[in-house]
This record gives sequence, C-alpha cells and structure tokens, in this order.
Amino acid sequence: MAATTHATQSSGSQTLFLSLELAKSTWRLTCSIGPGVAPRERRIAAGAEAVLIAELAHAKRRFGLPEDAPVRSCYEAGRDGFWVHRWLTRFGIENVVVDSSSIEVPRRARRAKTDRIDGRKLLAMLLRVAGGERGVWKVVHVPSEADEDRRHLARTRRAVKSDRTRAMNRIRGLLGTQGVSVAGSLRGFDVTRVRGWNGQPLWPGLQRRLTRECATLTALTQQLRACEVQPRAAVRREHEVAADQARRLRRVNGIGWNAAWLYASEIFSWRAIRNGRELGALTGESSHGATKSVYAQDPDGNEFEVMWMLPQAHWGEYENAAPVERLDLPGEVARWGGTRTAAELVPLDTV
Repeated sequence: MAATTHATQSSGSQTLFLSLELAKSTWRLTCSIGPGVAPRERRIAAGAEAVLIAELAHAKRRFGLPEDAPVRSCYEAGRDGFWVHRWLTRFGIENVVVDSSSIEVPRRARRAKTDRIDGRKLLAMLLRVAGGERGVWKVVHVPSEADEDRRHLARTRRAVKSDRTRAMNRIRGLLGTQGVSVAGSLRGFDVTRVRGWNGQPLWPGLQRRLTRECATLTALTQQLRACEVQPRAAVRREHEVAADQARRLRRVNGIGWNAAWLYASEIFSWRAIRNGRELGALTGESSHGATKSVYAQDPDGNEFEVMWMLPQAHWGEYENAAPVERLDLPGEVARWGGTRTAAELVPLDTV
C-alpha cells in the first residue's frame, strides 16, 4: 500500500511557533506552524545554545519553512526568571513570558501534569494568540536588566526583615517550651540568666541553640539597619529615573524613604503605565469612602497597598464608615489631583 503524504505547510503559516517547558537540567521544545499541524517535540539540555539553534533549523525543514522564517516562542514564568527571555531575543526570537496563574486548566476533572502536556498546552495557547484571540493569557512585563537590578534594594530589605522576624519567633518559641515569656525587645538578651519553669537554668543544649539564634538575630538587625540607610543614599543619585520619582513621592505625607523607593523601583520607574485603568490592574483597586487604594504585587508574590486619604473636610458620611466600592481612578485623579492628603491632619500622638 502506498503511503499518502500531505504538504506540511498547507494548513500552517510561515512562522514557527515554539513553547518551552523549562526544568533545571533539561528543556522540552514543542514546535508547530498551526492548529492543524502535529507538533514536533524534542528535549535538550538546559541552556544548550548550539543544540537549540540546530533544533530550530530542523523544525523549519520539517515544516517546510525557509531558513529565515520568524520564530515566536513562549514559556511559563518561574524560577528561571527573565534570563531565558533575553537569551532567546538575542537570536531574533519573538518571545513572551506567560503568567502561570493565567493558564487555563479544567476544573471538573483531575489535571494530569507532565512536561509534554504542559508544552502542548502552551503551544496551543500561543497559536490562539497568533490567530487573534484575546484574553487567552496574561503576559509578564519583562524589565530591563538595570530595572531588575534596581529592585534588589527594596527586596533585600524585605527579605532581611522577614528573616529577622523568624529569628525572633524561634527564640520566643524555644523559650516558651520552658515556660519562659519575654516581653518587649530581645536586645541584650542574656541566655545564661534565664530560668525555666522550675527556677533552674536552662539545659546546656538549649542554651547553645539560643545563643546561636541570638547571634543570628544580632547579625540580621545590623543588616536591617544598613538596609534602612541605603534607600536614602539611592534617592540622591543624579540622572536616575527611579531616584527622581522616589524624591517626588517622598514629598507626600505618610510616605517614607523606604516606601518611596519601593514604589519607584517596583512600579513607576519601569512599568509602562499609560492610564489609571492599567495602574489599578496591577492587582486591584478600591474606594473606601474617605480613602482610595491601589493594590500591587511584585513578582515574588508580595502584595502592598498605595493609599490616599481625602482632606478631612470632605470625609462627610465616611468619617465613621469604610465601604468597599469600585474605584473610578481617572475620575478621582481628575477631581483630587494636586490636593494634599489628609494624613497631615492626624496628630502624631494619636497614631
């Protein structure tokens, strides 16, 4: 029986579409040229530049594409960050990084999860986007390397602060197992003077562990103090977009140096925010009557809130109420733009 062959390119396009499933040691490549064309799947070593270029060339020949045919690719945001995106674009590949939470999954059935299934799913969604379908997924905005590096300052402070809190909680937890409660600060804490529930000194093993934890807490406290100073030095830099924006934010009552640098480095200095709707779409927005809030989330999943309070004379019925309503951000900006926040009316001794 003679085999029947079909022209590979008949139901596809002149573009090679590629999805990548990234793992620590290997990558899975899934290629096609259209919805009706069976994909070509290969596994390569992670970051193998020569192998990737060769596989793309093989895929173009397999689908009958010219050597200079464009390539569009996608991969799911994860531990590899953005270096893979920059690496791909260096070869002239049009790549997008997909927000993993926006990838649709079946809700009624158990979802099998393998690199092969995920690779084909991503490829199918990429083809739908290429076909003009909207709302298929959410794409992560990739910052420049300079913008990404600028964000480490605020994130380092947040990480050190979190580590310091965990160290304090471990110390208090260990003491709690012996019926000991420490009120207030742990500064200058002396393990040798602690007495347990029976009035006796703590056992040597516990003392040594607490001593190590106290040393860790001291080191983290010193690091946190250094992190508190660095944003002030950063905003003094000349010809720096984020520094200029942080200085302007610092003029708003209620925003300190750390918050000003956080907002500037995480949002305003590199995100292409064209209108109030896009600003609110970072994670959400809401009106609570006398206060207006925009909520944002950094790539690490940490959420924060930018809140503005109406002048006290305009609180009216909201003085003792805080409803949750939809925020008309463009309208609020048009009405209250240039007006100082009411935070300056709150006496410091009442905070």
